[in-house]
Amino acid sequence: MDKNLLKYLAFVETIEKGSFTKAAESLNYAQSSVSKMIGDLEKEWGINLLQRNKKGVCLTPTGEQLLPLIRKILNDFGELEARVNHINGIQSGIVRIGTFSSVAINWLPDIFARFQKDYPGIEYEMLLGDYAEVEKWIAEGRVDCGFLRLPVNGGLDVIALKRDEYKVVLPMNHPLAQKSEIEYKDLDGQTFLLLEHGGKTEVSELLEKNSVHPKIRFTTWEDFAIMSMAEKGMGIGVLPEMILKRIPYNIAIRPFREPYYREIALAMKDKNKLTPAAIKFIGYLEDSIQ
Repeated sequence: MDKNLLKYLAFVETIEKGSFTKAAESLNYAQSSVSKMIGDLEKEWGINLLQRNKKGVCLTPTGEQLLPLIRKILNDFGELEARVNHINGIQSGIVRIGTFSSVAINWLPDIFARFQKDYPGIEYEMLLGDYAEVEKWIAEGRVDCGFLRLPVNGGLDVIALKRDEYKVVLPMNHPLAQKSEIEYKDLDGQTFLLLEHGGKTEVSELLEKNSVHPKIRFTTWEDFAIMSMAEKGMGIGVLPEMILKRIPYNIAIRPFREPYYREIALAMKDKNKLTPAAIKFIGYLEDSIQ
């Protein structure tokens, strides 16, 4: 890779990892080399990109302005390299994917396994986050594509994939476990374990839409924490069906009488500028859904 591109890569990795040391480990360089590359970049441009402190590094205002442009240069280089390899018959490259836990655990492994068998030269980088984080990574070019729920904010290209039904998880001895289907009103006043992180999610929307007011005891974005607590009798929760497959917890799972869904989609910044590796991945994904 060109020396300037290496400096750009060192800069981006340092920001994403939060320190020179972690960036050096990721890039397999000495910490001093990473620090020097960024220092050289700052000298060449006559600006400060990073603020250094004992806890690590953070962007200066100028660094914040330049980071998206530097990411674009690196992404464009990756696309160029992948297309050259494709022309030469070399099936290689890297696919960067943003996703949330239920897709990462119960959907992607099968797709990766089949894809890897046909294209062993293609690598993957998977970032796990909530909807807002995944959307931010797509917009910044940090990932090639990401899984989101519909509707998605304007400006992104999307492929609708799957309807995922939300279900109630309960302790085995809970009175509601005796029912084959749960009414929304049954949740009113119940000790509740809320699946939420940052912005409002489908579960909060479900409660608000149906004027249901449970007693929120615990809030988390970790699906398995809710299942574990439900197993211990600490409350009930509402989780997507996709995460409720092959679970190790002894809990009751009941559908709502009126089903409630989330619409899962794959989003990307510009479907016409995807790398060949990302295009192949999306093809396998669509085949799997069908």
